[in-house]
Amino acid sequence: MIETTQVEISDSNLLALTVLASASALSACGGGTGAATNTALNSLSPAELNAKLTDASRFLRQATWGGTLAEIRDLASTGSQNWINGQAATPTSLSMTRWLINKGFNDAAVSTNVNGDGGWSQAMWAKLFGATDLLRQRATFALSELFVVSYLGLPINWRNFALANYWDVLEKNALGNYRDLLEGVTLSSAMGTYLNMKGSQKFNATTGRAPDENYAREVMQLFTIGLYELNSDGTQKLDSLGKPIETYDNNDVLGLARVFTGWDNATGTDPQAELAATAYRHGLPMSLNASLHSPEEKRFLDVVIPAGTDGITSLKTALDALFNHNNTAPFVVKQLIQRLVTSNPSPAYVGRVVKVFENNGKNIRGDLKAVWSAILTDAEARQTNPPPSFGKLTEPVVRLLQWGHTFNATSSDGAWTLGNTDTDTTLGQMPLRAPSVFNFFRPGYMPPQTQLAAQNLLAPEFQILTEPTVVSYINYMAVTVNNARNVKADYSYEKTLAADPVSLVAHLNLCLAAGNVSDANLSLISSAVGSISAATDVGVLNRIYAAILMLMSSPDYLIQR
Repeated sequence: MIETTQVEISDSNLLALTVLASASALSACGGGTGAATNTALNSLSPAELNAKLTDASRFLRQATWGGTLAEIRDLASTGSQNWINGQAATPTSLSMTRWLINKGFNDAAVSTNVNGDGGWSQAMWAKLFGATDLLRQRATFALSELFVVSYLGLPINWRNFALANYWDVLEKNALGNYRDLLEGVTLSSAMGTYLNMKGSQKFNATTGRAPDENYAREVMQLFTIGLYELNSDGTQKLDSLGKPIETYDNNDVLGLARVFTGWDNATGTDPQAELAATAYRHGLPMSLNASLHSPEEKRFLDVVIPAGTDGITSLKTALDALFNHNNTAPFVVKQLIQRLVTSNPSPAYVGRVVKVFENNGKNIRGDLKAVWSAILTDAEARQTNPPPSFGKLTEPVVRLLQWGHTFNATSSDGAWTLGNTDTDTTLGQMPLRAPSVFNFFRPGYMPPQTQLAAQNLLAPEFQILTEPTVVSYINYMAVTVNNARNVKADYSYEKTLAADPVSLVAHLNLCLAAGNVSDANLSLISSAVGSISAATDVGVLNRIYAAILMLMSSPDYLIQR
């Protein structure tokens, strides 16, 4: 057994010295950095270097799936805004639709392609683990939790292509404009099926048929204005009795429901002859059957669409009204901050980002690239000593993807067969498999009978933190970190550190936890790792596996700050 000695050295200097000593040997954790970057960072004092590296790691944990050591160093050298601009210019990665076609999941002779999973979960993991447009994918994942569509609510043929196209819609607009995103989502085949807009028809006096109200209600409640009137900083407006003021009533739902009538599956046949007609049409916006659109006057939210207005004009008028409503910016912005940075953003933080949503500096409303930039670069996000109320529980899927990104994990056979991870025996979460339109957790969730509740603090992700999921997460990651699944990591660089548990754990603390693990817990983890013999290759790997699993199971890591 290799003996290890505990050294009295501060956590910040340990991080800095570890990175300085290993800069020339970068391998699995991100590869090498450019000479200019190394020169710029190596001219800093240990304290200055640690501050830059720690903030860069925190930034990447908020903006993506975390960073490799090379990415952390590059960002520390070039700055966050340059990184955001570079990410915005990065081409969109291979679409899930194309991945499915390339892998043969468009074969109509295979019944599971038509009626079952059809490879969509594999396509999702291939996308999220392998994409290089990291900010776009992180933003898309966040938006998928706002504009929820779930596999569990799509009883249709070729749902694999419906879901793939839905992700494509979110992805296409994730760094674009919120108004375009709203229309893309509204007319997508997947959303049309999930919230019953597809096939909704005008009132029929003979049969008593009325327009379906589901999408009209949810597009207001969940996608734009919310339930209660808000100030521009996200706080609730109150009436003279101190009670919240509702944003809409049932008459608004009835009026808006008329707008969303007459829309159904698109028509057309794939000119490339790659997809069956039904699968191909899932990739097109829904089309309007004018004869089934409600011709009556439509009143909602103080908007009046005159009788006889055509369906396309009615739709655009309604979406414009929702997009421009005073509630939309604060309602949406607060949730986007919650998804990336902190569960309890201050009203001032929300208000600053709302101003950017309302005007990006070029008189453009809804510029999502500007919104993401404002969220990530805000002083509250970048503060070095945040208060105890700052931060969020990292979502299980994000933890898995951070492991994969940090250690360049890839599918051993290109199949990405991780399967579904939304059960209580896995991660309790899976993209596009939420149990309801309210996602896996609600933005206003507050764990009952807890210290968080006593302090009136929100903790959305805690809604899926249960005794079974706590245990299952550790068990799932134990098998994953050990490279026992189809997706395997490259620990080449970590092997060069394994002889020194202190250096190994410090390196993981920087890359995975942005330096947030306490000195006491670092010491405990290092001691445990040091108790594992590194005399053989198996022992070296066991040290690495144990170090990663213990760090990624620690509260210091799980709470992203």
